[in-house]
Amino acid sequence: MASQVIAYDSTLRDGAQAQGVSFTVEDKLKIVERLDELGVGYIEAGNPGSNPKDLEFFERVGALKLKNSKIIAFGSTRKVGVNAADDNNLKSLLRANTGAVAIFGKSWDYQVTDILRTTLQENLNMIGDTIAFLKQQGKEVVFDAEHFYDGYKANADYAMQTLQAAAHAGADVLCLCDTNGGTFPNEIFEITQKVVARFPKVQVGIHCHNDCEMAVANSVAAVQAGATQVQGTINGIGERCGNANLCSIIPNLQLKLGLSCIPQENIATLTAAARFVSDVANMTFNDKAPYVGNDAFSHKGGMHIDAVSKNPISYEHINPAQVGNVRHILVSEVAGRSALLSKIHEVDASLGKDSADTRRILEHIKALEHEGYQFESAEGSVQLLVRRDLGKFRPFFAFKEYQVSIHEPAINGVNSSASIKLLVNGQEEVMSSEGDGPVNALDKAMRRALERFYPAIKEVRLTDYKVRVLDSDRATAAKVRVLIESADHHESWTTTGVSTDVVDASWRAMIDAIEYKLMRDQERVSSSEQAVAI
Repeated sequence: MASQVIAYDSTLRDGAQAQGVSFTVEDKLKIVERLDELGVGYIEAGNPGSNPKDLEFFERVGALKLKNSKIIAFGSTRKVGVNAADDNNLKSLLRANTGAVAIFGKSWDYQVTDILRTTLQENLNMIGDTIAFLKQQGKEVVFDAEHFYDGYKANADYAMQTLQAAAHAGADVLCLCDTNGGTFPNEIFEITQKVVARFPKVQVGIHCHNDCEMAVANSVAAVQAGATQVQGTINGIGERCGNANLCSIIPNLQLKLGLSCIPQENIATLTAAARFVSDVANMTFNDKAPYVGNDAFSHKGGMHIDAVSKNPISYEHINPAQVGNVRHILVSEVAGRSALLSKIHEVDASLGKDSADTRRILEHIKALEHEGYQFESAEGSVQLLVRRDLGKFRPFFAFKEYQVSIHEPAINGVNSSASIKLLVNGQEEVMSSEGDGPVNALDKAMRRALERFYPAIKEVRLTDYKVRVLDSDRATAAKVRVLIESADHHESWTTTGVSTDVVDASWRAMIDAIEYKLMRDQERVSSSEQAVAI
């Protein structure tokens, strides 16, 4: 293995082929800047010959001052029977004005004869002519050998001939593609090793798809066999089952194998980059993702938590901070006192695991979870519960009552109204509002009632809302659990509510969300005042 492996990102091209993903030009520019900050070597940003949006992107991306990344335009070899200089796709690639281009061509004889419907020799000519033409234009050229591994297994000699044609024409990189995602790691290793030996003076890359859920393993196997460029996407997004996930590949190579993939100081930004791309793509973030997922370093079982509190290596393969993630100790009925103690110590560090207060709070949590509450994903509600049970929480307002009404059909997007009565600083506040649904109307009414007392509530925004039916056998009379994720410019937090009424469950979660915000602001002010006093 070489000590340096180049990370090549295809989120904006191959990732954009994922179902439900549609990047605007502004989205793509934002992601380019974030990937450059992460430190990937190449950003394959689109096919300028395929659509006007990509053409506009390439016109604008040149204005960005990138520090680490080269932008790559992507396209195919010349068409059958067309001169490279006359090929419209290649003309578009040149108009993209990037220093590097990626060209894909067929390496499986079946694809040549049955899909392209041309001769094996003409395909070799297409590869060679295209790359030679682009090299004459001063371009750095990555040749993506499409279906290489399937092609090699079907006709090894011809698959190698396609690489030879590319190398002879001056390709800078021969990237071997597991396009159908069906190859196993041992096959990837053996075939890649043969390619590396055959072309010692040309850089070899790897491009894997995840149809057998082996894309990351296959990419690592290729690197172990001598590949020095690894292609993938952030969060593994892509067509069908997705592409190789760079958020797993990069730390596997860098933290596990000791290879240089991105600047060492940047790997701690990996989690933030993964979540940023997920937000821009408007995709639900995978909490179970290795390294960067919210659950990647979460511990719930009592024995596990006890061991982790003594030494994290007992159940963690790396320090989460290395990739910018954090450890989560989940509070639940199976977590035991060790998990709860970490939350209690955030409020009162003097309490021990066997104290009466600790036992009482744990029993309270168990009783609530028996009713349907789930606190492992609602740390905001846990913080409030602990403070309330320890008598260390001063309510910022008292809830008196609310009423909601729904009227259909909606008029101008409004179909509900709500009125609430709160007691704030001894003063009764009654407020009404309309909204798109009863929960939205309640949220607006509560904010209107509280904002004149606590203007910082304006900073709170709802970032996620989940409803789970708890006992479906009771049909529409079933209990529901609501989880609300909120955020301000400091942090994000999740709160929960349970009721047989989805509006009431939402209301309980909303109250906790606002009280958590006010509590945290109060704590920040106190900390600042203490710092000034010191």
